[in-house]
Amino acid sequence: MEPRSERVVVCLGGESIAETTDAVRVLETSHPPVYYLPLQAFAAGVLVPVQGTSFCEFKGTAHYFDVVANGIIASRAGWIYQHPAVGFEMLGTRVALYPSRMESCEVDGEQVTFQEGDFYGGWITKNIVGPFKGGPGSGGW
Repeated sequence: MEPRSERVVVCLGGESIAETTDAVRVLETSHPPVYYLPLQAFAAGVLVPVQGTSFCEFKGTAHYFDVVANGIIASRAGWIYQHPAVGFEMLGTRVALYPSRMESCEVDGEQVTFQEGDFYGGWITKNIVGPFKGGPGSGGW
């Protein structure tokens, strides 16, 4: 987990819904990094809390958001660890997004490629090299 100074921009529904130079990048084994953006980086009304949680053995319980912009609803496309586990306290006020459900996600002007599958929200840039878990047949290694 590391604070980053890159410019991160996320678009949905034809508009910029989040922009920051204060993201935190989390690296996990066999996965591309996930960027967590500060809550205040999001436009008002974009994050709509929804029911349901999931549990990460490292970070704790994740709570989900629908991400909404210009009539587009990306269902359960964002998540936050409101009370993260020890060592992940920086994530308590930050939201991660599935880049596959956004119109675009950029890191320092580079369009992000999303990680295959729908379990992880990895952000792949030209400097990130796989193979990665997530796609068909990759769950067993």
